[in-house]
Amino acid sequence: MDYCKYYQARIKKEDCWFFVAALRSCEHVAFDRTIDKAKSLFEFFVPVDTEKYFLQLMEYFQRCEIATDLTELPNRLKNEELISYKKN
Repeated sequence: MDYCKYYQARIKKEDCWFFVAALRSCEHVAFDRTIDKAKSLFEFFVPVDTEKYFLQLMEYFQRCEIATDLTELPNRLKNEELISYKKN
């Protein structure tokens, strides 16, 4: 099974509506979700084939000061699956 690349970023609260609409208009580039509403922290699951486009979009949002702290991390779902597997 192939896993998506995993990123997190902070999105300026007053621009969340615009950010989400713009990202979702680019179908299949990434799945986004708010992981911490209080910190305005989003997570992104990005297919390897669309990572280039995702990073271009995020670069634009960073230049516009809508997104900050973009960080690639280990895919947390993959890690949770490994933890569940070890428990069984």
